[in-house]
Amino acid sequence: DSFDILGDGVKELLVGRDDGVLEIYNFESADDPVLRYDHALSESIASIQGGCVGKDGYDEILASTYSGWLTGLTTEPVHREGGSGEELKLSQEMQSKISSLRNELEHLQMKVLQEREKYQQSSQSSTAVSSVPAFSVNDKFTLNKDDASYSLILEVQTAIDNVLVQSDVPIDLLDVDKNSAVVSFSSCDSE
Repeated sequence: DSFDILGDGVKELLVGRDDGVLEIYNFESADDPVLRYDHALSESIASIQGGCVGKDGYDEILASTYSGWLTGLTTEPVHREGGSGEELKLSQEMQSKISSLRNELEHLQMKVLQEREKYQQSSQSSTAVSSVPAFSVNDKFTLNKDDASYSLILEVQTAIDNVLVQSDVPIDLLDVDKNSAVVSFSSCDSE
C-alpha cells in the first residue's frame, strides 16, 4: 500500500512480506526508496493497509497475517512522560476502555475454562471419537538464483513440532538466520 504515515505530505510505501517483515519506505529523493522502519511479525503478511482506524488524528498501519490475525502499528504515543512528583491521570475515556477490556478478558477466560471442561468430559466418555483436526498449509518452494538453492517455507495455523523431508537424491540443508529449527540428518535406506 502507499500511505503518508510519517505525515510529511509524501506517501510512503508500505510493504508486507511472506517472511513476516513489515517495512516502511520513504522517497526522500528521486533515487531509490529509503527504509525508514521495519517490524518483524511471527507469520507471513497477507495484506497491508494504511489509514486512520482507532483514533482520530493518529494514522495507523494494519497488517493481516496468514492465520487471520490483525496487527496494528499506530502513530499515537503509547507512553506519557510525567514530571517529578506528578501523577499520571487517565482520562475517563481511557479508564472506561481499560475497564471494558478487563471485563472482556475475564469473560473470555471463563469461556475457555468452560470449553476445556466440556472437552475433558467428552474425551473421557465411552462414546468419544478422536479425529485429526483439519488445517490448511501455506507452503512455498522457491528458487534463490543468487546461490542456486531452494527455500522451503511451511506455515500452518498450529505449532509445527517436526518436519520430515525425504529425498531420492542427496541434498544439503542450509541454515538461515530466521530459522529456529534444529536440523538432524539420517541416512536413507537404499531399498
